[in-house]
This record gives sequence, structure tokens and C-alpha cells, in this order.
Amino acid sequence: MASLGDSDSVYSSVKDYYGKVLESTKDLKTSACTAGSAPHPIVRQIIGKVPQAVVGRFFGCGNPIPLGIEGKDVLDLGSGSGRDCYVAAALVGREGSVTGVDMTDEQLAIARENVDEFGKILGYAPKLRFVTGYIE
Repeated sequence: MASLGDSDSVYSSVKDYYGKVLESTKDLKTSACTAGSAPHPIVRQIIGKVPQAVVGRFFGCGNPIPLGIEGKDVLDLGSGSGRDCYVAAALVGREGSVTGVDMTDEQLAIARENVDEFGKILGYAPKLRFVTGYIE
């Protein structure tokens, strides 16, 4: 079992990598993440509407969001720049909500800065928020 000091070191390392080392998906040091297939055409269409600042800092794997979630509340743990949250916000519509949780301030700043722009694209203000936190 890791001591608190070890945990702090891991958190610091992860925050530094995702917040300062990586500036775009091109900076990833591994290609370990692969998707079995392309996202559903509806999801691909929505990704095309997500602000480039958000998409350009997407460091996730695939797309875990199902269709048919209109009106639902979605929680994304480890949301990073929020790409999946933006997609989910479009899928849940006006009545649903999406909350992204991440520990990386730089990633959260990108996610938060683009919500209003995305709302203009959607034609309504999505119930989309991003909070700082650890997911363990």
C-alpha cells in the first residue's frame, strides 16, 4: 500500500504530464489506447461540433457514451478537456445534465472556457459543468 507521500508524488506526476507536458493529442507518448471501431455516426457528427480547443486536448480512448440518454444525468470521471462531456451534453439535450470531474487544472480550464461557445452551436445553454476532484 502506498503512503500518502507516494500518492502525492503520483498525483503530481499525472497532473504535470496531462497539464503541462501534453499540449495536444500529438504529444502523447504512447499509442496504447485504441478503439475497436469508429464511434456511431451521430457521435462523430457531434464531435465535429465540439470546439477544436477541447478536441485538440482529448487524451482518452474511444467513446464510452451510449445513444438514447436524452434527459439523463451523466458523470464523467477523469474528464480531462471534456470532449466526452460535450458529446454527452448534446445527447442528453436541454433536460439532462453532464458533470466532468478531473484533477488537472489546465485540462479543466480548456473544458470550462468552451461551454458557452458550444451552447451557441447547440442553440441552447447545456447543463454542463466541470469540477476539480480526485476519482478514487
